[in-house]
Amino acid sequence: QVQLVESGGGLVQAGGSLSLVCAASGRTLSRYAMGWFRQAPGKEREFVAAIHWNSGATYYADSVKGRSTISRDNTKNTVSLQMNSLKPEDTAVYYCAARSGTLSSFRYDYDYWGQGTQVTVSS
Repeated sequence: QVQLVESGGGLVQAGGSLSLVCAASGRTLSRYAMGWFRQAPGKEREFVAAIHWNSGATYYADSVKGRSTISRDNTKNTVSLQMNSLKPEDTAVYYCAARSGTLSSFRYDYDYWGQGTQVTVSS
């Protein structure tokens, strides 16, 4: 089992920045890929970014590429998502997820999920 707890969400003005953190526990994560997804009201949960814990390889959705950075801290067992130049359309609940294996943008590939953290971007 892997437990994931997100933090760092909040209200920010358009153009601002926010950093989300996912604290992971329960298993050695060296073979895991960690992802961030988001879900806006009335919409499907969509991929944002992913990182492989061991290699550090990253993958981003086009919608956030160039504005966001995903990183991991092996000493703290955390994965962070730094988001800059935020837009109102970035408003959503952001979820951290984990899967054993390679990077994936497909939500159903992920086995473990956090409870989510709300990000609201005002115009």
